Amino acid sequence: MASRIEKLKRFEEGFVRKDIPPFNVGDTVKMKIKVQEADKIRLHSWEGVVIGKRGVGIKEVFTVRKISFGEGVEKAFPIHSPVIDSLKVISKGTVKRAKLFYLRDRSGKSARIETEAVREGAAVAVAEPVAA
Repeated sequence: MASRIEKLKRFEEGFVRKDIPPFNVGDTVKMKIKVQEADKIRLHSWEGVVIGKRGVGIKEVFTVRKISFGEGVEKAFPIHSPVIDSLKVISKGTVKRAKLFYLRDRSGKSARIETEAVREGAAVAVAEPVAA
């Protein structure tokens, strides 16, 4: 007889999305989210910096912050939500913290994050050890 936890894990496996690329805090992401308007659904683009991640498995949530018309806007999205149509990682940020809530108090140059550009289809160079 399977335990309740095992049954729950098997049930959650059906809802886990495989099309979401791996990303971390500090990365800039560009997504298309589905927005219900009256009788139709439209796609709304949302681009910003991931300032936090929490949870595990099907309950994993990430928070994205962007500046819209000079005002900071944050939105939390469940990673495995059907609301997210597509997600792309624009740039990888190099940060030393798990949460970037300090960005809320900053603007301009002080709110920058050191980044590495991500190119589509680019091969990652691996240094080979030199034989002595």
